[in-house]
Amino acid sequence: MDEHLSSVRPPRIELRGVCKHFGRAATRVDALVDITLTVHAGEMVGLRGPSGCGKSTLLNVIGCVTEPSGGWMRLDGEPVYENRFLRRDLRRLRLTRIGFIFQTHNLLPFLTATENVAEAMELAGTGHANARKRAEALLDYFDMRQVHAYPSELSGGMAQRVAIARAIANGPHIILADEPTAPLDSVRADGVMNLLERIAKDQLAAVLVVTHDESIFHRFDRLIAMRDGRIEGEELPGHPALTSSMTGLGRDAS
Repeated sequence: MDEHLSSVRPPRIELRGVCKHFGRAATRVDALVDITLTVHAGEMVGLRGPSGCGKSTLLNVIGCVTEPSGGWMRLDGEPVYENRFLRRDLRRLRLTRIGFIFQTHNLLPFLTATENVAEAMELAGTGHANARKRAEALLDYFDMRQVHAYPSELSGGMAQRVAIARAIANGPHIILADEPTAPLDSVRADGVMNLLERIAKDQLAAVLVVTHDESIFHRFDRLIAMRDGRIEGEELPGHPALTSSMTGLGRDAS
């Protein structure tokens, strides 16, 4: 992202000194170590690194699924896990501020495309009629015509398109995507990246994507490298070469 733009657009994701460990004493595993990260509105950031380096744990912490062991975090300017932050507050954040996209679409097989998207809004308190109307509008926004089809009747690319519509149904300012292009061919993967770019631009969302797909690295405003639970460096993918700290990283096994 342009330095001037990052100075005028609000930070959506802010982490300072965030750590996460599992177990105690001899069995302790440090999954995240001193993570400091900011992602601004309208910015699309890639996260890469070898399997087990902490990428998914970081997404889970930002997504309020896993509580950090230390440090502080703000989402959309709101402190999280501070001042007796309650479980219901985490649920509210997950439903209204954060959209999740995964490798597999995770659509409910007994609901149509429209119903899958509408359900996300109904869980957040939107009335049935309004949820269905907005679901249809979102699917139209993504040029999705098979609105009455069930997941089993959709191609992988179309199902992922519905999953993305569901992820932004409640107007979240933060999109967390874990290998969203992994199961897709290059054409459909490119289509998914186009949609994510569109969301970042049109919705001014902060989009954070875990990926090992080198063919999409150039699509990010920044590419962040992780190893052993730490951020090792970052690069602007449009520049000729990645830094040495990044080129030494292995590809994900999964």
